[in-house]
Amino acid sequence: MPLAHTFSFIDAGRTTYESGVALQRERLERVLQDRADPGSADAGTIIMTEHDPVITVTRRPDAPGHVLLPEESLAARGIAIAQTDRGGDVTYHGPGQLVCYPIVDLNRIKLRIHGYMRTLESAVIATLARFDIEGFRDEDATGVWVSGAGGEPAKVCAMGVRVRRWVSMHGLAINVDPDMGHFGLIVPCGLAGRRVTSMKEIAGDRCPSLGAVAGVLAEELASAFNAPRP
Repeated sequence: MPLAHTFSFIDAGRTTYESGVALQRERLERVLQDRADPGSADAGTIIMTEHDPVITVTRRPDAPGHVLLPEESLAARGIAIAQTDRGGDVTYHGPGQLVCYPIVDLNRIKLRIHGYMRTLESAVIATLARFDIEGFRDEDATGVWVSGAGGEPAKVCAMGVRVRRWVSMHGLAINVDPDMGHFGLIVPCGLAGRRVTSMKEIAGDRCPSLGAVAGVLAEELASAFNAPRP
């Protein structure tokens, strides 16, 4: 199949949540401008980053109740709290977690939201497989899961997106080797009783670096979006 789209790839390094959102908005505006050029094959930008410790809370009415400590107690632990306009519920971001923000013109790649989410999940599952980790979907919960202790499913990748004029924002977060204790400060994604895990917990000493995972994920997303590899 001929390659139909091109993407820019940005390694933003470590960022605050707010600066990550600002970069997304800037790139979204560029996508909307490029849409007016029928000769352009540019379908967007894929941003890779790693955030300072932060708990993000959506606009869902029950989401604030899924943060288990008051803001001042979180601040004492070096963890910020931020409001977010993505979908989903409460999520933690921090060092050791790969955050990927695909800013994608869904009209150009001919996907609607459901198909786009499934495409993101497939790219993450393919990425994990390249590091000998078997990931899978859960029909009842967005994201990517693995078999944890005793075969109980555990989430290794959370997802939440927003679409503006059919351009995507936000995206996914793969737990490579974050401080897993920080997930105990929230009800992750609002799913009480569901475990969260990391590639480090699964693979031990075989766990790849965050940079290695970012490189493979970029390749898998490019393939999924029918674009040249970065």
